[in-house]
Amino acid sequence: MVKEINSQELKSRLAANEEIHLMDIRSDAEVVGGMLPSSIHLPMHLIPLKISEFSPEKEIVLYCRSGARSYHACQYLMQQGYDNVINLRGGIIDWARQGFSIVANG
Repeated sequence: MVKEINSQELKSRLAANEEIHLMDIRSDAEVVGGMLPSSIHLPMHLIPLKISEFSPEKEIVLYCRSGARSYHACQYLMQQGYDNVINLRGGIIDWARQGFSIVANG
């Protein structure tokens, strides 16, 4: 069962400076329009190549456009033994719908 977080809860946790790795797994073309503040861009197809760089100690929140791809990426990481992954329900669409800020990539 994939753990999920909603935009409001994530916003509160980030505001409280909780140690969360926020990972945007959308494609290069998608992130041109902006990303969540303090997130790292790692396209979904590169996750298997970069998995060894993931910290098992810190929570990792994955997000995509709608929450579907990041849900599957969380499932994959859990199969690899990572139980600290959380999916952002609704993705960046829900984040923007809540009126939260999106920053330019790079």
